[in-house]
Amino acid sequence: MERWDGDRIRARADGLAALLTDTVASGASVGFLAPLGHAEAAAWWRERAGAAAAGRLAVWAALDAADRVTGTVGLDFPDKPNSRHRAELVKLLVHRSARGRGLGRRLLTTAERAAAADGRTLLHLDTETGSPAERLYRSAGWTEAGTLPDYAASPAGELRPTTLYYKRLGGRPGG
Repeated sequence: MERWDGDRIRARADGLAALLTDTVASGASVGFLAPLGHAEAAAWWRERAGAAAAGRLAVWAALDAADRVTGTVGLDFPDKPNSRHRAELVKLLVHRSARGRGLGRRLLTTAERAAAADGRTLLHLDTETGSPAERLYRSAGWTEAGTLPDYAASPAGELRPTTLYYKRLGGRPGG
């Protein structure tokens, strides 16, 4: 697992797109409607490369033995002076062929440790209510902050609720 800079994200946009399209095709609500085309997914990743190059986004990727992207996670860093202590966990994606082997947990742990090393003391995220991802976050010590109804459309276009989570880093109380 390694952190990818903007150049690496651009260079590996096709592999990242394959992961994203697989994730959407499997029904995960990660911001896209099905069917998600490869070109659209690759373009989305190329847009993220600029944010990574500017230091507003950190992206880690996991590769399998065949050098295929099997997972990714990101941290989105706020640009406002009053919020530099926190980051948003974004796009924790695991390819269907790699699920059930702890990769999601390793990606999550990597992002949490990197955030703490960068001086971040609070992480937050949102995920579809009732999704398998909720089990991962809860078991990793994340705290539920609440649920918003009809927050985002599923890949099939149905409005679904989302649950907000947070995690305090660095041994601070409350999470």
